Amino acid sequence: MADFKTASQSVMLLLRFSRKLWVRVALLALLAVAAAVAALFLEEFIPQSLRRRIAPDTVMPILTILASGMLAVSTFSLNVMVSAHNAAASQATPRAHRILLADTTTQTVLATFIGAFVYALTSIILLRAGIHGGDSSVTVLLSTVAVVVLVILALLRWIDHLSDLGSMDATLRATEAEARSSLQLTRRAPALRASPLTAETLIPTEATPVPSPRSGYLQFIDVAHMNEVIKTSEARIYIHTAPGQYLLTGQPVAYATGLSDKQVKSVQNGLTIGQHRTFEQDATYGLLVLSEIASRALSPGVNDPGTAIDVIARQERLLWNWARTDETTGEPKFPRIFVPELSRTEMIQSAFSSTARDGAGTIEVVCRLLHALRALQDTPDPALAKAAAEMSQTTRQYAESALTLKCEKEVMRQSHDAPRLS
Repeated sequence: MADFKTASQSVMLLLRFSRKLWVRVALLALLAVAAAVAALFLEEFIPQSLRRRIAPDTVMPILTILASGMLAVSTFSLNVMVSAHNAAASQATPRAHRILLADTTTQTVLATFIGAFVYALTSIILLRAGIHGGDSSVTVLLSTVAVVVLVILALLRWIDHLSDLGSMDATLRATEAEARSSLQLTRRAPALRASPLTAETLIPTEATPVPSPRSGYLQFIDVAHMNEVIKTSEARIYIHTAPGQYLLTGQPVAYATGLSDKQVKSVQNGLTIGQHRTFEQDATYGLLVLSEIASRALSPGVNDPGTAIDVIARQERLLWNWARTDETTGEPKFPRIFVPELSRTEMIQSAFSSTARDGAGTIEVVCRLLHALRALQDTPDPALAKAAAEMSQTTRQYAESALTLKCEKEVMRQSHDAPRLS
């Protein structure tokens, strides 16, 4: 793969980079150093009468307290964050850890604490080294007061955020939000605004394969870049691999007609392949992560059917709202590129198949799942309704095998055979 990235990939990678904890911490630390050094250049704007009133000895105790306090608070906060994330990973699913790492509130608070520590330490060094003269004490004091105000606001925000950091509710909310975002993308940009690749699409026999440049999960397809590659020709690209699928090096990702070897490499540049599944274009990944949380809750070691029922409700809401959201229609923006449509069967299976299997012996979970699937059969999306009906039959078969009491089986059958909402 070439050493450059396409425009859309650059935006995606920049967004990923900006959500890393150390990036925000490093930026605020650099800002803190700049604020400490800025006092050297601002002292001439301070009135002489005010300079004489504030000496370096006035500022030094405040900076010392700020430096020692922020070091302790930063260390404590990092320990709390790590413990909360480990708890979420063990109680929910390890995939939730990567979601929580992107929490902007935690990142901003920790960055503020560490930035305040760096500012205080830098100012102390400059004062002790004599670089900050007596006249700069006023600007140092004003900057210190501003930093203290920011620290107080960050502490208040941190106290409020700690109330549910790492809790099951917070983990479910964050996972549901990621799932909703990727699902709604498929309504705003169906088939990534390319032509849908369906069972009726005929791939020419002379089409040549576009091999995967590496092994890993297909995370991102830069359709706009591929369209630029074939813009001046009559080439066609048939991408049969959906985001989220695992690829091996050399395995065909797509088939293309009318491409030179150089263009094939350019098409490969439009593919982002990594070690993990991500949410950007993988609409079923969020549903799968939620189902993993439900399966963990139904394990004998946890035995928490209430969380599984909560997950079912969230998934039902996600799929119901998705089906009732108006889909963008009109001519494809990239008509000579073909991308698979989102599989409704895969959506339902990702959301409910593991819960149907692992919760088959718990009657309350079975009944809630059958209720959700019955409701989804009334969505305006026929393919999704059909997939929900098939999953309802599968859920019943699992329950028939797992439930031991005749009365529970009868309750399950009544729930399965209950009339639909419309």
